[in-house]
This record gives sequence, structure tokens and C-alpha cells, in this order.
Amino acid sequence: MLEKAPMPASLLAPGNSATPLIETWYEIIQLKQLFRQGWIQRGISPDNCETVAEHTFGNALLCLMLASRFPELDGHRVLKMALIHDVAESYIGDFTPMDNVPKETKQAMESEAMDKIFGKLPGGEGLISVWHEYEAQESAEAKFVKQIDRLEFALQASVYEHQDRIDGTEFYEKVAEQLTDTRLQEELVSLRKLLADNK
Repeated sequence: MLEKAPMPASLLAPGNSATPLIETWYEIIQLKQLFRQGWIQRGISPDNCETVAEHTFGNALLCLMLASRFPELDGHRVLKMALIHDVAESYIGDFTPMDNVPKETKQAMESEAMDKIFGKLPGGEGLISVWHEYEAQESAEAKFVKQIDRLEFALQASVYEHQDRIDGTEFYEKVAEQLTDTRLQEELVSLRKLLADNK
């Protein structure tokens, strides 16, 4: 996995006096140093590649801006999911389909990482539960956050396309297949029109 630096938690001395909050922060902050590997694999240089934390930021902001269009959702729960959906990657890394990691293996690794990260926090089991809800993709909130994750992917691809770093066509087509809600499909259609108009 290409990253800016090793996990900051490795800087903590054995038997240190860090509180559970500080120790967890030193683990999670690794997301600011871990590049989104899919972009690296497609030739985006580290100087220009987003990190997992930057993706999470974009995802959470989109959820915040779009949640009002979905009054049936619990907006607070949506934001929790958006913020923690990739936290396990601070330990396991950002696997992509090109890595050919079996789904069951990846899920087991992520579950172990989430327990390690949040299990020591007071109330951490609630965050772990929200993450499992996201992974199960059964609740309306989980499905919404997953859809937003895909929309954010397309939006980031459009930024790279505007910067002449990639041709985003394959990404928009893939996301178009994954978006099932018409309200979100409309945003993707608008995005693709914007890109066409600028060519």
C-alpha cells in the first residue's frame, strides 16, 4: 500500500500513557496518510492523489448536503456511517478489486480492525454496530451512504478529468450502473453533461 508515512500509532512507545481516545486518534489519523490505491493504480501520482481521509471528507459532505432530499433517513446515523465507513483501512489498507482479495477475507480483516480501533473506547461498541450496519447494506441509511460513496467516486473522477489526469468515462459508466435512486442518478447525469459541455 502506498502511503505518505507509517501509521502514527507506531510512534507510541510500548506501555505508553495515552488515553484510549488519543490511541484511537493515532490509529485513525493514518487515513490522512493512506492514498486511495485505485487512483494510484490508474496512474495518478502521489503528489495529486487523494487520501482515504479526503475521500471520507467528500463522502460525509455529500451526505450532509443531500440528506435533506431523503427525509425518511436518520441524518445523524447517515453521517456516522459516512465518517467511519473506511476507518478499518487505517490498519488493513485500501484494497481494490485489482488486489483480488476474497470478500470474506476482507470483511474479516475489517471487522477485526474495527474492534481493535473502537473496542477500547467508551461507547465504541455503538460505532462498531453502525459500521456493521453499513457493511450489511440492509438499512435505508446504509444503502444511501453506499450510493453516496459511489457518487463521490464519480465526482472525484470528474476533478481528475478536468485536470487532464484521466479519462473518466469508465468510472461514470460504472457508477451509473450502481446508482439506483433517481435523485442521485440526476446528479450523475448533470455531472456528465457538465463534462461534455466543457470538451
